[in-house]
Amino acid sequence: MVTGEGTVRLRPPRNRLDRRAVGWWRAQWLLMTAVPVLVLGVLGAFIGPARFWLLTAAAVLAVTGLACAVLFPLWWFRTHRWEVTDEAVYVRTGVFRQEWRIAPMSRIQTVDTVRGPLEQLWKLATVTVTTASAKGAVRIEGLDHAVAAELAERLTRITQDTPGDAT
Repeated sequence: MVTGEGTVRLRPPRNRLDRRAVGWWRAQWLLMTAVPVLVLGVLGAFIGPARFWLLTAAAVLAVTGLACAVLFPLWWFRTHRWEVTDEAVYVRTGVFRQEWRIAPMSRIQTVDTVRGPLEQLWKLATVTVTTASAKGAVRIEGLDHAVAAELAERLTRITQDTPGDAT
């Protein structure tokens, strides 16, 4: 957003992610937690002298992972935003360390839509906008798969009509 004096003032992007992203993030947390908890539990079952410490570590990790799976996705859902205008793609992510990414249409090189196995279960998709930036691609995760397909199509149309060399 440009003010009357020519300075740029950031405002939060308008769009939230799909609400199903909360479940998708929770599933990721639970899977990341389940693997080490399972390994510690199996080791604790077979290594008698270290059983107490291994099972204690497994229990602590399980409780911590479960708490994170409940709380963090809700927090992320409240802070992650995205928006596409005729001029740029805007993405804001992060809780403690917020990151704002803006990709001008004239700098966009490719637009990709990805649906991993968990995203497919939740009918979600990720749109990746690749630019010539050294920082890397701009990713909008947790979109409804139909919204992601429409967004990719829209971005393709806008970038074809936008002058510039995308470098």
